Amino acid sequence: MTELPRKAVARTARLAALPLGFAGRTAVGMGKRIGGAPAEAVMTEVQQRTAEQLFRTLGELKGGAMKMGQALSIMESALPEEIAAPYRAQLTKLQDAAPPMSASTVHSVLARELGAQWRRKLVEFDDNPAAAASIGQVHRGRWKDGREVAVKIQYPGAGDALRADLRQISRVAKTFGGLVPGIDIKPLVAELQDRVAEELDYGLEAEAQKVFAAEFRDDPQVFVPDVVAGTGQVLVSEWVHSASSLARLIAEGTQEQRDHYGEMYVRFLFAGPERTGMLHADPHPGNFRILPTPDGELGGMGVVDFGAVARLPERGLPRSIGTLMRIAMLDDYEDVLTALRAEGFVKPSIKIDPAELRDYLGPFIDPARAETFQFSREWMRRQFQRLNDPREPGYTMTLKLNLPPSYLLIHRVWIGGIGVLCQLEAEAPFRQILSESLPGFAE
Repeated sequence: MTELPRKAVARTARLAALPLGFAGRTAVGMGKRIGGAPAEAVMTEVQQRTAEQLFRTLGELKGGAMKMGQALSIMESALPEEIAAPYRAQLTKLQDAAPPMSASTVHSVLARELGAQWRRKLVEFDDNPAAAASIGQVHRGRWKDGREVAVKIQYPGAGDALRADLRQISRVAKTFGGLVPGIDIKPLVAELQDRVAEELDYGLEAEAQKVFAAEFRDDPQVFVPDVVAGTGQVLVSEWVHSASSLARLIAEGTQEQRDHYGEMYVRFLFAGPERTGMLHADPHPGNFRILPTPDGELGGMGVVDFGAVARLPERGLPRSIGTLMRIAMLDDYEDVLTALRAEGFVKPSIKIDPAELRDYLGPFIDPARAETFQFSREWMRRQFQRLNDPREPGYTMTLKLNLPPSYLLIHRVWIGGIGVLCQLEAEAPFRQILSESLPGFAE
């Protein structure tokens, strides 16, 4: 593949075919069941083939299609095991890789963005990409001052493809959502659409990365690479020496590694807003790199990809979040309801029973109640089952609550971060982390 597939008709046709393919496989599966094949075996086969088609298509199209796949991938822990198992291998592939651009396309972008003499700046450059993502890929090189660098290059046509993909996915969101049961696709697509311009502007990403790099420069646990140079579609940063990421730990890490890096991961997500005024808003595991240590012991973590950040009006996360959690910890749901109304989470015309609100919110507060909490896929699945089962109190409560626009991105990062902790099956001192980093929680 020489560049990102750009023809809108072809991309739209491939995305539109996903629900049709799922329906066709389901019909074939029903035929096999009528013919005597075990239901469990048929469902596994349908889900396996659906996963392969879905995430292969999303990965190959890149743009908004792959971004959608990556957003879904961190929610894998919420799916029932009989559905999640055949999806898992395909999901993990999207967290770290995608088909590359050709060398000629890469050179053309570099010449346009860095000038015809770009090799005088990049004195060494590996044409084979080291990593790829939804709108760009990363190459390893050496800058003219001797530093090893990561060169992030945007796919030609990424902007048009990103916008077109998200429009198409939005149109088929209801059917598309059936491919990954239990996850509401439409609000996620709407939020991604709202942030398209920011994600496509590598200059804006460079500004955010510079702030994080300066603030975490002397941090003993977290390394953010310095920005070396950049334009609107090329970003050159210091190279992060790492052979692994949180995505790899999810697949094969020891429990000690999962606990250590899981705690480091969540501490970074909470510390960023207070220290920089920004929230790193792309929490998928491939962006968090495991730093090597000379003796092989547990070490620090490198953080990359600052294209999606939430710039917070007040430095730090909203105090209301910590206050609400603290009141809920006291089990005073009359006050919780009052606070939710004040923040716009419950509209004035909506009536809610505080006891039902306790049943709905209580389990979400559990990670903050104990000294340490063991996150797990099982715990995450229970929460999603409560929200998606019409027989559960949480089903109707979800319809009564409102998420103010200013909380949309924070909510996505919160849920995504918890999803990654559950994929890691990490145990962490969550209450202590909240007390130290979430405004309003410990007061």
